[in-house]
Parts: sequence; C-alpha cells; structure tokens
Amino acid sequence: MFSYPLRTLPGLLLVLTLAFSGCSHYSKVIQKGTSYRSSSAAGQLIALAQKQSAKLPLTQIGHYLDAAASAGTALKGNPSDNRARADYNFAVARVFEVINDAGLQPWKTPLQCPGASQTWNLSFQAEALKKLKLDPSIFQIRPADRFEFKGRLVVDHCVKEGIGAPVIVNTRDFDITTLDPFAQGKHAYYGATGVVEFNGSQCTAALIDPLTIETVSLAGQSYPLSANFTAPIALALAELKPRKKELGGLFKPDQFATGPRLARLQPYDPKKIPILCIHGLGDSQATWAPMIETLRADPVIRQNYQVWFFSYPSGYPYPYSASILRKQMDAIKARCPGHKEIVLLGHSMGGMISRTLMTDSGMALWDATYPKPPAQMNFTEETRQVMSNALIFKHRTDISRVIFLSPSHRGANMATSFFGRMGAKLIGGPKNMVDDITDVLSQANPSSTGQQLKKMPNSIDFLNPENRFVKNLDKLPLAPGIPFHTILGDRGKGGNLSHTQPVSSDGIVPYWSSHLDGAQSEVIIPSGHWTNQHPQGIAEVKRILHLHLKSKP
Repeated sequence: MFSYPLRTLPGLLLVLTLAFSGCSHYSKVIQKGTSYRSSSAAGQLIALAQKQSAKLPLTQIGHYLDAAASAGTALKGNPSDNRARADYNFAVARVFEVINDAGLQPWKTPLQCPGASQTWNLSFQAEALKKLKLDPSIFQIRPADRFEFKGRLVVDHCVKEGIGAPVIVNTRDFDITTLDPFAQGKHAYYGATGVVEFNGSQCTAALIDPLTIETVSLAGQSYPLSANFTAPIALALAELKPRKKELGGLFKPDQFATGPRLARLQPYDPKKIPILCIHGLGDSQATWAPMIETLRADPVIRQNYQVWFFSYPSGYPYPYSASILRKQMDAIKARCPGHKEIVLLGHSMGGMISRTLMTDSGMALWDATYPKPPAQMNFTEETRQVMSNALIFKHRTDISRVIFLSPSHRGANMATSFFGRMGAKLIGGPKNMVDDITDVLSQANPSSTGQQLKKMPNSIDFLNPENRFVKNLDKLPLAPGIPFHTILGDRGKGGNLSHTQPVSSDGIVPYWSSHLDGAQSEVIIPSGHWTNQHPQGIAEVKRILHLHLKSKP
C-alpha cells in the first residue's frame, strides 16, 4: 500500500519492491477449532452435541438446540448469567455452522432435528433477504468465533458483547451488483448476528444486522445484541487479497477489473448520513479497514452513519477519477433520492479528489490547459465530454462536511526527483481515457517551461507541484458553507511548516502541500502518511463525526 513515489525507500525502489514482492499481508486468517468447556447444564449438552457424527447434521443441530434452550432457561432465571450467555452464543454459532457446512436449507422447509429428549422443528427467518430478492442459498454463513486474524490492517478487534452468535455472511458465486450497482461488490462480506428463538419445540433461527438493531429479546428479557465488527472485513481482506487489485489499478489502470465505482458497505438507510471514503494512490477501499471497524464499534456512529466508498484505478489522473465520482454521485442520488448530505473522508490523493468536489472551477482549469473553449476544439464529441467533465465542474451541493487525511493538495517535490520520474514511467497511464489522445496532447497549451505534452499525464504527474492543474486549482476558492478539517502526520523529525528547510512532512507529503486555510480544525498527530489508520487519526475522525451530529438540526 502506498500513495506516492516514496514511503520508506526511494520511489523507484518502492515501486519495484511492490511489484515483485506484493507487500505485507493486510490480513491472515487462522481457522480455530470448536473446543468448548462449560460445567453448566448447557455446557454438558454442548459436549454431547460435539460427540455427534457430522454425517448426521440434523442430530448435531438437535443437540446444539438442546444446549441453546437450556442456556435460555438459565438466562431467564438469571439475566446476568455470563456463563449461560456464552453457552447460548456458542451453541447458536454451531447451529448456523452445521446448516452451512451440510448445505441445509431451512428457509425452504423447516428441519426436523432430533435432540436428547425431543425433536426440534427449526425454521429460518429470511424476510430481509426476500425483500432484497435474494436467495439465502447464494450465501455462506460462517461463525466469527472460528477465525483468528492477524495482519497489517487488523489492528484492533472491535466487538460488542451481548446475546447472539456473530457470523460472516458472504456470497458464494453470485454477483450482487447485477441487482444493485452500488452494492459493495461481486464478493460481498457482511457481519450479522445469529439468534435462535424458542417456543416449545418450535424454534426459529434468524440473522440480525448489528448495524441496524442494538438489542434483542430472549426469554422475555432484553439484551444487547452481540457483534463482531472486525471479522467480516478481516476475512474479506484475507480471502479476496485486494492488494493485487490495488497494484493493478496503479500499474495498469485501463485493465482494472472493476473500474471506478461508488458503492455502499451496508444496505442503504435513508435515516443515516453517508460517510464516503476515498482512498489514495496505490490503495483501495481496503485500506480504510481499521477506520471503518472502529467507527462501527461506536454506537452513536453506527446508529447515525452508513459507510460508502469510492474505488478507482489510481494510475489515472485524479481530475478524471473525480469526474467519474461526480457522475456516480448523481447516479446514487437518483437511486436513493433524498439521501442525507454526505461527509467526505479523503486520504492522500483521495483528499485531492475531495478538494475538487468543494470547488467551482469555472473556465480557469480549462483555459490553463487549452487555448480555445471546448466547443471550438478539434475533438471528437466523446473526448470533448471527457475533458470538459475533468476540467470544468461545480462544487457538490450534497456534501455537508469534509475531512482531509494527509492530503496532497499542492503535490510533493519527490514527484519531480529522479526516482519519482522513474516511478512515473513504471506507473500505468490512461491509454484508453480518450479515443483521440494525439489531438488531446497536440492541442494543449505548452507547459510553463514551453514544452508540449508528449503523453497523457498519470497520477504521479499530477503530484508535480508545477502541474498546471494543481497550481490553478490551488488558486480557486473553496465553496462557502462546507466545513472541513485536516488531519496530518508528523514523524517526530520536526521541520518548518513552510517551504524552508527542514520541511515538516509525514514522510511523503509536506505540510505546505496538505495545509488549507479556513479549516475548522487542523490536527497534527505522531504518524507517517497513513493517518487514516493511526489510532489518533481515527479518534479525531470520531470526534468530528460526533461534532457533525450536534451541528445538525
């Protein structure tokens, strides 16, 4: 993961290292066993259930239901019995695990599950999936307690104690985006909590969304609904290996598998404020994992916000990516009319994209690039539209606040260094962005040094502080009425806040590039460039999100 030519090594070395080593793992998963010890009555029934043959899944389920029912009875007598709660959660987790592993389908026909002293009639509540026109058979349901995670993006294990078995629900071989273009992706991973409710020998299993429901009733008593906010994201990172796609989007953006897309990490809720996360160069939505897990663990935030993200091939010039984002924001507004105004979180180059969404460009950026207005340029209509959308835009009226994390508004000098220039040659360019690239280049104004464009600039070229787009955008005022905040890193090496040596920097982007006048707050934390993953950076985002709620009527 990196956002510019350098991280800890010169740009060229880092690019080569990433290309051939694949970088360190975001998440590694270790599958744990199901050993469990409890001296309670329910615990004894769990021990009996674990002795049942996997060849008899209905019998296994029946005995785990025995245990869950016994734990529920104990909780009815003593709602604060933590052992009974743990027994119930473990037994319920195994019920869902056996259903998944044996390929059973209780949502079609109730299961007859023989227990030690009675046969349970187990049905499955799937109304939520039916409303979404989804067949439960397309999902795997795996208990979170079977997994242990380690990795660079698995920092804290964000859980909520309570009743229910946290599970990870993910698609098997079905692309949900065929039904909803703004779903999180072809391979969707979502955290849910499994519960089983008893009524005599009748029992109903259900999956509950912990981002929507906070409490659940069991045996007439209300309990917090348990949740695991780390497991679904960590398992997705481990199984999908997004690092390869990140590098593909950097080195070969025209071949980027999914292309730029705006997506939701959870079902749309018109009552919740969207948090739109925009990643940096060489990254993807995956690099927001520590932030998202921690935010979801905050009850106020999960009750009031929903997480969206924008992913894009980061080898493209960012004005082009920003133009695509604006179109997709229009499209999601049409699909979700009346959605609440968005809070933007932009890291690194994502901050540069966010900056364009707060700006009315007028003709300033076009005039700095071309000698004639769009209608007079000798372009194909398609090219004229692409270039106009990238250079002529208005601020978004559906944004209510912006949080910049290590933004590179004015570029970085390292992009012009020898290693930076070599790195720019390795990073992919937008070969398929327009159909008449020769005309686009030949008709452009010469640069400040009198040179004519020889190739379509890529993302590294747009980090050059002398880049005409970067310089002219910096001169444009931000649209009034959109509060913004800046979170910056400082490695503890000191430095001046201006261009004078030594320059204050997070190791990649200097302070003079990241700072914007007019911020409601600017916080410098002891971090490198990845302030969106640093605990203090995450804590500052939480503070701002709480502040935002207080500012709303």
